[in-house]
Amino acid sequence: MISIQNLSVEFSAKTLLDNISYVINRRDRIALVGKNGAGKSTMLKIIAGLQKPTSGTVAVAQDVTIGYLPQQMEISDTLTVAEEVRKAFAAVDELHARLDRMNQELASRTDYESADYHRLIDDMTSLSELIAMEESENMEAEMEKTLMGLGFDRSDFSRPTSEFSGGWRMRIELAKLLLRRPDVLLLDEPTNHLDIESIQWLEQFMVSKAKAVVLVSHDRAFIDNVTNRTIEISLGHIYDYAVNYSRFVELRKERIEQQMRAYQNQQKQIQDTEEFIERFRYKATKSVQVQSRIKQLAKIERIEVDEVDTSRLNLRFPPAPRSGDYPLILDNVGKSYGDHKVFDGATFTLKRGDKVAFVGKNGEGKSTLVKCIMGEIPFDGSLKIGHNVKIGYFAQNQAQLLDGEITVFDTIDRVATGDIRTKIRDILGAFMFGGEASDKKVKVLSGGEKTRLAMIRLLLEPVNLLILDEPTNHLDMQTKDVLKQAIQQFDGTVIVVSHDREFLDGLVDKVYEFGGGRVRECLGGIYEFLEKKKISRLQDLELSKSPSASRPAEKESRKESQCKPAPTTLTEAAPTPAAPQPKSYQEMKEMEKLARKARKKIADAEAAVSAVEEKLKAVEDRFAAGESSEDLIKAHAALKKEQENAMSLWELAVMEGEQFGI
Repeated sequence: MISIQNLSVEFSAKTLLDNISYVINRRDRIALVGKNGAGKSTMLKIIAGLQKPTSGTVAVAQDVTIGYLPQQMEISDTLTVAEEVRKAFAAVDELHARLDRMNQELASRTDYESADYHRLIDDMTSLSELIAMEESENMEAEMEKTLMGLGFDRSDFSRPTSEFSGGWRMRIELAKLLLRRPDVLLLDEPTNHLDIESIQWLEQFMVSKAKAVVLVSHDRAFIDNVTNRTIEISLGHIYDYAVNYSRFVELRKERIEQQMRAYQNQQKQIQDTEEFIERFRYKATKSVQVQSRIKQLAKIERIEVDEVDTSRLNLRFPPAPRSGDYPLILDNVGKSYGDHKVFDGATFTLKRGDKVAFVGKNGEGKSTLVKCIMGEIPFDGSLKIGHNVKIGYFAQNQAQLLDGEITVFDTIDRVATGDIRTKIRDILGAFMFGGEASDKKVKVLSGGEKTRLAMIRLLLEPVNLLILDEPTNHLDMQTKDVLKQAIQQFDGTVIVVSHDREFLDGLVDKVYEFGGGRVRECLGGIYEFLEKKKISRLQDLELSKSPSASRPAEKESRKESQCKPAPTTLTEAAPTPAAPQPKSYQEMKEMEKLARKARKKIADAEAAVSAVEEKLKAVEDRFAAGESSEDLIKAHAALKKEQENAMSLWELAVMEGEQFGI
């Protein structure tokens, strides 16, 4: 569909991309990988037509549509969420406008027998059929399902976009892009503003509904689950592998080992040649051989070895000063803004050396609780910081506190202590500040570079409680590995607010889930938490079916999932969650009424799917029998569209029915 031929890009006489060629095919799901600054985002912009290469071409097949989601964008704030997302269907509006123009032209024509008149009628007929295929009553359902999958509630649809943070407005743009269903999706860090549940929904969408995809992401689990091809940009060249990222890492290791052997052999050859030239340069009897060796040396094409994988660097941070046994004690902590309750009843204790994760949907209170711990905002309840606790806090605005007038090296040198000062260059290299970059002034760095520098500065300070709020958003995979290894070796206490499953895997041994105004403690790592959460949801559905059995069932559910809501007081010996209060007869009656409606809606949707599938099978049987005509092809296309719409309505009905255990 898209052919990239001999593409080169230069910035300030430095070659970023050098004579690159490859093809994007239908159903390709490509992970574009490489170190920060390798040219990944530049490549996406060129394919999207937003940037011109220095040389080379990007050839896009006729009628192929491209959708592009950048890392940052300007977003209009004059409409509601629903109104903004409906812009995704602007193509259908344009088809209607074309049909209106044709109708006006037809009304003014009097040459009823001419070929042009009949051609106009044929064009109008084709356009009307196209509109019938594209337009359906299901547009609203698709919009609703997409927005809910990305974490919005129905109550958000009528809210102005200006009420949402930048991350949520990026989700609105992502929803518009997905609803347009372009032939090629270009996504630059799409998971940066998504929580874990929304990332999982996006994964399923990519696998089941997306066509060709080219994405840049530092979320290893996401690209492993979505992609089937990996293109690495390294030293201006590309390496194309028809495998997912995990397999690519293995193959890349083998490639670099081969490069290193070839490089070492070539260096030995060069050294031997240079020694021969120096030894016999001034001997007349050897002048012919010397000149031959000089020419031979000039013709050698030097082998380059790709950037060394700095994730192998054994980065150790200074030992944490010893704190008390319990660095953090929360008792019934809550936070509200006016009538809006963010969370309440948060009661838990962190022991020295604990490494825990705060997870949950955006807006459920993760960062809010961190601000409560830091004393930045008032709160309800009791929150005690333990004896001799020294907190190191990484927030998104941390980069703004750096001194812009000093160099990158000096920024780190001023906080480094002990033996770590002898390794500052290695540390900076691991975080992509190697060579001349370490002598740059902080004020000339990009936002992402400042964030990485702030991370290094923070982690070199002698602290014993690290609080990291989304630390991986601006780090590439190698650097994330360095950071993860350093945190694992850190002997203090760590709280990580993150949606990066692969980063949290093996790093934390306890997860605190924020949701529904509560904070739930879940023992185990992130993948155990996700698996237990699925089990817990199924059990919750069973509870709604059998109110009379709710008390023992819920106890069993808590026991099996090892997830429990925070206790109401610190003095409880065995914090067992209270059973839900029985519903009144009127409430149960109303719930049953809503459940019956949901069941009927699902049954009707299933019947509609079956009906259209029968029609589709009848048409396909006619194809199998050798029958073929333009009308039959159009009928098949219309039925495929109808089938897709019916399936979407069925999915939406099932989503609504889940709350009743259906």
